[in-house]
Amino acid sequence: MGKIHVHEFITLDGSYEDPSFTMPYGFADGMGEVLNSFMSSCTGILLGRNTFEMFAPAWSTRTAADDPGAPFFNDTTKYVVSSTLESAEGWQNSEVLGPYDADRIRELKQDRDLYISGSGTLVRALLRDKLIDELHLLVYPVVLGSGARLFDGLADIPLTLVDSDVFDNGVVHLSYGSAG
Repeated sequence: MGKIHVHEFITLDGSYEDPSFTMPYGFADGMGEVLNSFMSSCTGILLGRNTFEMFAPAWSTRTAADDPGAPFFNDTTKYVVSSTLESAEGWQNSEVLGPYDADRIRELKQDRDLYISGSGTLVRALLRDKLIDELHLLVYPVVLGSGARLFDGLADIPLTLVDSDVFDNGVVHLSYGSAG
């Protein structure tokens, strides 16, 4: 069985909604290696509708010369969880799965590792259904006091700290696995 690897940029108070808070901190040495350590095994990207609609115009025209992550994002099959999108046009290798269905996600991860970035509503549902194998939080040293929080509405989700890293820009990487 494959794994679901989630990567989130969050603040100390758990906000993830508007990643512009990351800009003042840059992308420190080592952050790319951490992300690549689990992205490289993924053969599918799982996204919620909002994240798909933000990522598609941003990534679909990027090349490896623009960003080393462009080939992964553009060449890998993207699976969009949405009850409102009928098609995933505008970004190559994208398909709509339909509304959230835990059994459909289990089936999808049966023979592949999946990567998720952002997609907070989807991540919360997957956490509730205990479908996330690795949760990678890149925690930025800032408190926003507003915005959607990653863990809003969740309770009793035991996790086990698997690894951690501290980067020169003050960002902390916390890697969690399921405790159950």
